[in-house]
Amino acid sequence: MRAIATAILAFVFSCTGFSQGATFTNPIRNGADPWVFQKGEDYYYCASSGGGIAVSRSSKLTDHGALQKVWDAPDKGWNSANIWAPELHFIAGHWYIYYAAGKKSGGPFIHQRSGVLKSKGDDPFGPYEDMGMLYTGDDMSDPGSVKWAIDLTPFEHRGQLYATWSGWEENRDTDRTPQHLYMAKMSDPATISSNRVKISSPEESWETGGVLDLNEGPQVLKHGDQTFIIYSTRESWLKEYRLGQLKLKAANADPMIAGNWVKSGPVFLGNDTVHGVGHCSFAKSPDGSEDWILYHSKKGTDPGWDRDIRLQPFHWHADGSPDFGAPVPADTPLPVPSGE
Repeated sequence: MRAIATAILAFVFSCTGFSQGATFTNPIRNGADPWVFQKGEDYYYCASSGGGIAVSRSSKLTDHGALQKVWDAPDKGWNSANIWAPELHFIAGHWYIYYAAGKKSGGPFIHQRSGVLKSKGDDPFGPYEDMGMLYTGDDMSDPGSVKWAIDLTPFEHRGQLYATWSGWEENRDTDRTPQHLYMAKMSDPATISSNRVKISSPEESWETGGVLDLNEGPQVLKHGDQTFIIYSTRESWLKEYRLGQLKLKAANADPMIAGNWVKSGPVFLGNDTVHGVGHCSFAKSPDGSEDWILYHSKKGTDPGWDRDIRLQPFHWHADGSPDFGAPVPADTPLPVPSGE
């Protein structure tokens, strides 16, 4: 075990060029589904909070600052309950928050759909306008045919805006339903403008074997002219939760064609001391010289959703794909992000 820990630390220190200086330790806070958006010299964080969504701003990756609620869910309607995994993005002069919600509190979680909020100005702390539910189905002529969808995130590719998310093939009366990754075109940050296409299903041996096969939490990561989707797989409530990767075959490839994505994994996996790693987001260090992954992990090995949030640097393989290494054990001193 000591040899493994030493190897992990060597990897981390090589990422940061560490010699001496300020350090921090994981976990950095309680919670799950961490989200960070970097704009200028600040980092913006977003989280579910008390039946709504909260945002914070900080100059640091290691200290997220105080969350301030920016939106409360309505008392009734499709998005009145189960507010999950919000993401904050700045697009074309406005802030947008993408989130999942349902019309009934608690489980079974069969009503989850994806929605979006838009800031009325350019202030990330609002006020926000509820732009409604996003269409995540197979027949845009029938808005009522929207399908179960969570973890929606937007991204731009060759001048076109897209959305990718985790969804079901068909709406079901049980939440023990396999989850796949889907994608659709967007005509603007609040409007999906095409039927969805499926780009990934839990089919590999490292994605299956538990009580429920799923792909969820897709996050787009770009490096040079390469595009990756890093996603979570296996069950979120189990220690086997982990990250997989889709790589777009070529810089000019159409991301709406499933065959243009190459799957590999697991690319980030728990170990004897860090369990159930998943649902990540990414940022550069304050000085732009380092790449960091923000993710959550389970606090123990028993099934459940008691989780905390962690942060560590990563490298790149020779082929340009991300090298996340291994999760760093809790309370291990790590050098703070360069420039912090």
